[in-house]
Amino acid sequence: MLESLVCPQTQAVLSYDATHQELISRAAHLAFPIRDGIPVMLIDEARPLE
Repeated sequence: MLESLVCPQTQAVLSYDATHQELISRAAHLAFPIRDGIPVMLIDEARPLE
């Protein structure tokens, strides 16, 4: 399923961070949380990457 998800801001490919349970958009510098096994693909819910 990861192959079908893209960043809602840039449409770039996401990578999975199993340690933090997040999907990472390197293009947008955002990390989207995965809660109860469901990716939360809302920009307002993403945390900025440093």
